[in-house]
Amino acid sequence: MKDPRFRQLALQVVNYAVRVQPGEHVNLRMQDIPDAMVIELIRAVREAGGHPHLDLSHAAITAELQKNATEEQFQMDGAYRLRRAEEMQVHICFYADYNSFESCDVPADKMAIVSKHFKPASDVICNKRKWTILAWPTPSMAQAAGMNTEEFEDFYFRCCLADYAKLKEAMLKLKAMMDATDQVRIVGPGTDLSFSIKDIPSIVCAGDCNIPDGEVYTAPVKDSINGTLSYNAPTIYHGIPFDGVKFRFENGKIVEASCQGNSEELNKILDTDAGARYIGEFAIGVNPYILKPMRDILFDEKIGGSFHFTPGQCYEEAPNGNSSSIHWDLVCIQREDYGGGEIYFDGKLIRKNGIFIDPELAILNPIYQ
Repeated sequence: MKDPRFRQLALQVVNYAVRVQPGEHVNLRMQDIPDAMVIELIRAVREAGGHPHLDLSHAAITAELQKNATEEQFQMDGAYRLRRAEEMQVHICFYADYNSFESCDVPADKMAIVSKHFKPASDVICNKRKWTILAWPTPSMAQAAGMNTEEFEDFYFRCCLADYAKLKEAMLKLKAMMDATDQVRIVGPGTDLSFSIKDIPSIVCAGDCNIPDGEVYTAPVKDSINGTLSYNAPTIYHGIPFDGVKFRFENGKIVEASCQGNSEELNKILDTDAGARYIGEFAIGVNPYILKPMRDILFDEKIGGSFHFTPGQCYEEAPNGNSSSIHWDLVCIQREDYGGGEIYFDGKLIRKNGIFIDPELAILNPIYQ
């Protein structure tokens, strides 16, 4: 029997997240997604008056292509992807991680080639087109979240089909607070970080791009960051797992970087290019339904009571001048069950142990179920 939530999700994506309009060409980039879900997306796009186009891929095959990547190969692939990015008005990407470590044996220098040639298309999609990206629920994701498969699927659809319009009211209040702020200070276990966000716009993410969603982001003034930061959410980047990442900043630059057991690979990523050791995004996670990290950044960066501080490329909507081929969202959870922590705006306590002080932001506080 077809799960009725497939159609609900398709309609949420097409009609709310990217708001497909009649005549728009929609790129459906699907990686290992069940046929039934792809069909519902095609139908929803057509019902909205759009033209669906399919781009199918498989993670294991993609990893094989990347292992021996050449400049010539990915220069052509990048040019093709850029043309597709420019000619489509909307981009919808679903991917299923049946094995989060599928590309762990792709050499760093080969992944750098891939990233370099795919970056122009990514820039067009993220900054000049309507887009959304979703991770599809899999048994491996359920395992990473500490749930059985059915429980995780229920959690997934509850998050994805949330009433984002209702959450958005409080997120706009948080945006106004961030827009009025100069100095930010973040403290917690292993963390004492100060930086400025003065005159850099903050952006509300309430189901308009990513699903599940729930963050308000900006960027730090590039050279304003000083202090130490210890992330406590595990992460994967380029197929490599990292835990316990720690940075020390001087005048915006990551001058020391370490983690549990893989510091050499960590520093290789940070040496990808000149912008990789600077921060391109500061965001506060506010999805009240997402509580635990699962090494999937589309969920982890939205965790209620968290923030992320991202080495690499900034967004055009919140520019700080940093350019890089990487954009690595690393997450710190500040709830009491993860050690606690505080965020201050211009010396005023905004959030303590993951709970907002302002009662008008209470809807964004974590919901324990």
